Amino acid sequence: MAGDPIIIVKYDRAWPDEFRHTAASIRKAMGNAAIRIDHVGSTAVPGLDAKPVIDIQVSVSSLVPDDSFRQPLEGLGFVFDGKNPDLTKRFFREPPGTKRVHLHVRPAGSFDEQLNLLLRDYLRAHSEAALEYAKAKRKLALEFRNDREGYVLAKEPLIWSLLLRAHDWAQSSGWSPGRSDA
Repeated sequence: MAGDPIIIVKYDRAWPDEFRHTAASIRKAMGNAAIRIDHVGSTAVPGLDAKPVIDIQVSVSSLVPDDSFRQPLEGLGFVFDGKNPDLTKRFFREPPGTKRVHLHVRPAGSFDEQLNLLLRDYLRAHSEAALEYAKAKRKLALEFRNDREGYVLAKEPLIWSLLLRAHDWAQSSGWSPGRSDA
């Protein structure tokens, strides 16, 4: 929740299974309306310390109208956050009383969809960058324990630095997003 303190924990090998379980439910509920379902964020990077929240990116053909994704996701118990200020996605929180899962619904092929996949794949391929990110997150979590907005803002310079490196890596390696995770 928004008021919860920011806590970074050691990587948990159960996170990929938690993602797969939730993604299977999403795939069943949404069918082909979900063009991609991907595990993104820090819990998607093996060995990376993270907040214990499974971030799932669901790619759809369009955010408007939202019937193709909103009704199936709410049917699974996910709670739509209509106050999310990021207009490039629709955000859903986990059903009350369940493990922490955040859903980010984005248009397939959009800049932000690709950016999340690129950063994830870069961190998976570059353990030194993942370690740098983990150290910064632990330090900032202590500094901004009860200030989520401050924590997010303080991480931005490092994230942009990582994205610049990820871009160079993508250009030299010919990176592409690959297959959907679910």
